Amino acid sequence: MPLSIRKLRVPRLRSSAVALAVGLAITSTAGFAALDKDGAQTFQPVSPTIDQARANILIARQLQFTHFLDQRIDSDLSKRVFDAYLDHLDGQHVYFLQSDIDRFAPWRTKLDSALKTGQLEPAFQIYNLFEKRVIERLDYALKLIDDGVDQFDFSKDEELKLDRSDDPWAKSKDELDAIWKRRIKNAVLAQRLNGKSDKEITTSLQRRYESQRSRTLQVRSEDAFQTYMNAFTSLWDPHTSYFSPRTSENFNINMSLSLEGIGAVLQSDNEYTKVVRLVPGGPASKQGQLKPADRIVGVAQGKDGEMKNVVGWRLDEVVDLIRGPRSSVVRLEVIPASASDETITRTIDITRDKVKLEEQSAKSDMIDLKRDGKHYKVGVIDIPTFYADFQAMQAGDPNYKSTTRDVHKLIDKLKGQGMQGLVIDLRNNGGGALQEANDLVGLFIDEGPTVQIRSADNDVSVLTDDDPSVAYSGPLVVLVNRMSASASEIFAGAIQDYGRGLIVGSQTFGKGTVQAVRPLNHGQLKITQSKFYRVSGGSTQHKGVIPDINIPTRINKEEIGEDALDNALPWDQIEAVPHARYFDFSSIIDKLRERHEARFDKNPEFQLLEEEINLLKTQRNRDYVSLNYDKRETYQDDLESRQLKIANARRQLKGKEPFKDWEALENYEEAEAANPDEKKDDDFIVREGGYIMSDMIDLDSKMASITKPERITAQADEHM
Repeated sequence: MPLSIRKLRVPRLRSSAVALAVGLAITSTAGFAALDKDGAQTFQPVSPTIDQARANILIARQLQFTHFLDQRIDSDLSKRVFDAYLDHLDGQHVYFLQSDIDRFAPWRTKLDSALKTGQLEPAFQIYNLFEKRVIERLDYALKLIDDGVDQFDFSKDEELKLDRSDDPWAKSKDELDAIWKRRIKNAVLAQRLNGKSDKEITTSLQRRYESQRSRTLQVRSEDAFQTYMNAFTSLWDPHTSYFSPRTSENFNINMSLSLEGIGAVLQSDNEYTKVVRLVPGGPASKQGQLKPADRIVGVAQGKDGEMKNVVGWRLDEVVDLIRGPRSSVVRLEVIPASASDETITRTIDITRDKVKLEEQSAKSDMIDLKRDGKHYKVGVIDIPTFYADFQAMQAGDPNYKSTTRDVHKLIDKLKGQGMQGLVIDLRNNGGGALQEANDLVGLFIDEGPTVQIRSADNDVSVLTDDDPSVAYSGPLVVLVNRMSASASEIFAGAIQDYGRGLIVGSQTFGKGTVQAVRPLNHGQLKITQSKFYRVSGGSTQHKGVIPDINIPTRINKEEIGEDALDNALPWDQIEAVPHARYFDFSSIIDKLRERHEARFDKNPEFQLLEEEINLLKTQRNRDYVSLNYDKRETYQDDLESRQLKIANARRQLKGKEPFKDWEALENYEEAEAANPDEKKDDDFIVREGGYIMSDMIDLDSKMASITKPERITAQADEHM
């Protein structure tokens, strides 16, 4: 997630030596579709280039000598590169045969020397065979569809396994055919249950697989090289990655693959393009339907443009399709993160626009709480990102916008309205400018360190707040969730370490590393150089910030978060730096948790949230999907009924008429998404933050303002 450099996860993966490595075998630089004697298109293999071989050598050197992780390129690493490369190419084991894997096996322990000397032929041979296998599978799928979708018998008690990543490779073509037949049956069944005719299903699936086949026939040398290099770089950590020259252009837009026009950050996920996060204030975030972990399978231009299937496309190609002129409409066909299987899709219309700084700005509100005969006025400041208008700052504009400046003004306004406590809402805040996180901590402490940064050579630098003034000295609650990352974690961690306030919500993302982008002779290398540590000594990496009071979240921790990424750098700790401790919550934390849990046990909104989380868990935990029409229909009806029940229960709490049926709920959600600027209902989690605040004041009057702090000079603190 972003700090001064944006977070992006790209899927895993001596001059005389260069001359030897690139020899005469390197001639063709790109694959292209040739015609056979019958006029059909055939795949032409791709070959590595001299520039790629040189870039490979440079990447290997940079990884060994400048990455934060000290790791040798040896035969053990060779095995891991081999496995990671196959996993990225065919992670679901639906293309390669076991005989293919056996054929590649001699290279498994020999890639280390090849990687250090730029010998790319083994990787390209594997890639070319993979592309050939993909075409064979798509041809088989198209043959099944051409034979007629009415041939499939949905009365049998068959099932399709949803995740084959741990299954053995198919031993024969017949075994692979059987797997693919069930995949096609599943696609047909899902569309039938959605009310489509066989003719519509046939057209839809033909377009899908023909598009994938056409894309495969147009594969380029750079596709193979980038895939292989990222299998290699990902073994250092998931944020270290190689960008081809074309991908580098996209990355250099806002130092991320933020899509110009809709405001989203994407990554490749096997054959799919997955949403990592949404840019606060961007069109997609405001529209409301696109969510993290959704997978984009189709892109269309305008209200009526043809939907292009983008399964199997390169990330840069998908980016190009989604970009477009301001005020124009792009339609995305996505598999929602909550979908019961990969054949369930929805179409989302998003009007492209620029992300304006003012739409990312901090905003405030005041909530009035009544309890036990007392009134509490609690200020709420929502911070979507850590921003600063660097251009205005450099131009000498005295009124330039920044997170810290805006929050200071909002605090003054809230204090003028009689604020007794403050809630800072960092949920879904993916980070931003590191200096702003440092300065924002300074609004709540006298002075002192805010974060430690440790480089690969173990040098530690410390950012500090040197301003003794305090903008707000009263009781403080910071709300976080799984999407709170990077700069958000630095701020929340510092507030927790200083005992300045309570952290409430769910475990944060855990992005505690810093990357730099280095030019190569061919493309760029984004490489992890340093790591963040809290003033208490513990890293924000991997673990993130653990809340003092936990509130469950709908976000799936197994899919979203640093500890969900392969080869993420581990949590560790260094020495603490001297810092203040304003309040010791240990004397009241148990009582605070007890009161919080008692409230939530009676809170119908929380009960509905738990019911929704349990429903999502049930969907995620399914290993198989039935290919029996009646069973599948029963499952889908039950799922929709449970979702409708939860939605209507929420409607009832708000005094609104319940939805008549599932279709009415879908129509309402689409209409609501079309009016993103309408005021949303109060957030009960924000109100709970206010109640925790009032509990703090009630249990200990010293919480009314910060007192003379205790100095902490020992090793890492323990956190509740």
